Amino acid sequence: MNSRNDTGVVAEPASGRPSHTHRFRGLAGTGFIATLAAMVATTLAAALAQGVGVDFEVPDGGETIPLAGFAVVTGFFSVVGIVIAVALLRWSARPVERFVWTAVALTAISLIPPLLSGANIATTTALLGLHLLPATVMIPTLARSLRTRTD
Repeated sequence: MNSRNDTGVVAEPASGRPSHTHRFRGLAGTGFIATLAAMVATTLAAALAQGVGVDFEVPDGGETIPLAGFAVVTGFFSVVGIVIAVALLRWSARPVERFVWTAVALTAISLIPPLLSGANIATTTALLGLHLLPATVMIPTLARSLRTRTD
């Protein structure tokens, strides 16, 4: 019997750690599930806010933000967070710490536009909460997922 493996099966690395591709896919998969949860939570919270009288009218454009807009924007920026997490997993020696700092800083920056929008206090307060809600879903989920992939 020869020592050549002709089965076509590729074994995991001998170190017991999953391959890079597996780590990235796992992180991305977890991130996409968290993205869907963040989109649903944000859209439901916006619908609830509308139900109690928040109009989501932004004077700069004079238009009302539609519920679907909350889902789309949440989804887009959540995917940006996943890309940042994957990049840090690939290129950073401390991906968890760098991700948390980056995500918290970007979340803080995202709070500025609602404050400058000129919307009424109810809309501004709701928008601030709707920026923080997906952050509370995405940041801990991605940080936890990064931690399990770097241990």
